Amino acid sequence: MPIDVQRIQALCFDVDGTLSDTDDYYVNKFSGWLRRMPFIRDPERDVRRLVMWAESPGNALLGLTDTIGLDDETIALINWMYRQRTKKIHQYLIVPGVPELLCRLTERYPLAVVSARDEDSTMAFLEQFDLVKYFKAIITALSAPHTKPYPDPIRLAAEKLGVQTEACLMTGDTTIDIRAGKSAGAQTVGVLCGFGEEAELRRQGADLILPGTSDLEKVLLGK
Repeated sequence: MPIDVQRIQALCFDVDGTLSDTDDYYVNKFSGWLRRMPFIRDPERDVRRLVMWAESPGNALLGLTDTIGLDDETIALINWMYRQRTKKIHQYLIVPGVPELLCRLTERYPLAVVSARDEDSTMAFLEQFDLVKYFKAIITALSAPHTKPYPDPIRLAAEKLGVQTEACLMTGDTTIDIRAGKSAGAQTVGVLCGFGEEAELRRQGADLILPGTSDLEKVLLGK
């Protein structure tokens, strides 16, 4: 069913593939390697699918480490890997239209980041594009007891924004985002500018699917 705009009081956004153009970085990095394999017909599509499939086990691993009490150690490892990576990669990419969209949306709604990324890389991306000012809550991998696809991060975001989870709209590009939003009782939007594919997002119950994140403006603001 379509989203109920009247019910929405706050907005939650994933980062990778939703605000950050992470998918293009990985597609550019790995598709050239896949092109050398004779059985690969569509390297760009296959890279996106590989990243999509890898995300679910990755989130499951973070959930497991939460359960057995090793989440701090896991995130420490992620932070170390991030610091090693940033010696070579100094800039992120951003999904077209995102800064303008956030500027307009923040005039009507409180906004939150809900990401399974570590805090360091999340803040590095937001600071690079001067986006921190738009968000009243920034939820990362260790902010809540469990990360996505558990509902905990969205519940925490709703609490910090001062609304019920049912009044939130979760926007993301993967089934992990949709599952987290649905399990929290929030409405969900899947965007096709990242890793996810339309059929997968629909199967997980996305209330609305849009070509890109910036298309939210017309839906929410009528522009």
